[in-house]
Amino acid sequence: MKALHNQLQFELERFEADFHSIESIFIGGGTPSTVSPELYTPIFDLLSPYIKQNAEITTEANPNSANEEWLSGMRSLGVNRVSFGVQSFDPQKLKALNRTHTEKQARENISVAYKLGFEHMSLDLIYNYKGDSEALLARDIDEAFALSVDHISAYELTIEGGTEFSKTPECRQKNDSLAFFVSREIKKRGFEQYEISNFGSYQSTHNKGYWKLKDYIGAGAGAVGFLKDTRYYPTTSIEQYIVNPLDISSEKLSTEELLTEKIFLGLRSNIGVAKDILTKDMLTKGDILIKENKLIQVDNRYFNPNYFIADEIALFLLS
Repeated sequence: MKALHNQLQFELERFEADFHSIESIFIGGGTPSTVSPELYTPIFDLLSPYIKQNAEITTEANPNSANEEWLSGMRSLGVNRVSFGVQSFDPQKLKALNRTHTEKQARENISVAYKLGFEHMSLDLIYNYKGDSEALLARDIDEAFALSVDHISAYELTIEGGTEFSKTPECRQKNDSLAFFVSREIKKRGFEQYEISNFGSYQSTHNKGYWKLKDYIGAGAGAVGFLKDTRYYPTTSIEQYIVNPLDISSEKLSTEELLTEKIFLGLRSNIGVAKDILTKDMLTKGDILIKENKLIQVDNRYFNPNYFIADEIALFLLS
């Protein structure tokens, strides 16, 4: 935590953060709920002068380690939103995914968080694991809506190189219709889809900050930051990070690269794309997409009504 504290001090100076300017904080990556709340105290002491009133402060949590004591401690620090890595309420699927929690622990600790007064709660679900069906996923969605959550993130299983799952890539099934099924079932129960994988009666400030390409500090080993037109990359080695948390490389994005990112991010969310950042050729293509009902124009912005084809639309505009 000392290395993290030192990097944050450095980043606050680099970002020239104004008093009360931080809109959201996200504690994630790894398993934050295995770290005692007391160890987070110096971090919150450092950040507190910069945090806006009513800022969204989220922590990720594993359902088995996010018990009442831990949740209460985080609540006392000012955390007001918890994102639970549930993945599924099916016992066999949880075991296959190598999750260390049970469906019972997920239900109980989400209920505990509600009783402790957390303002917002989210949970993650995964689909297209081998054997997933509409019936199984419908049960997962029903279980989620039986709890006091106002947000669901539904992710298609992806296989990352170097992970345990990369040894058994066949555990991922290819069934595009399940993505539409999950989206339809969650929306049918009252949540708005505001990004390709995110739904809620509450829309996360943290998430939308990324899609708006706002500035953000990435603190920790491998945590990427962004300021104006530059990305910052702390070392990915935890051991090296502890020794020198200021070992940070940078990547300056060109005007074209920034435009590309704004298009891709805007079209996969309800942020949309401002027409005045597009070239004449892109605007011509945008008009074609409107005629084909692939885009909607509201005032001076294009919006994409089908997030699942966002990349194809972006590539068409950029080609």
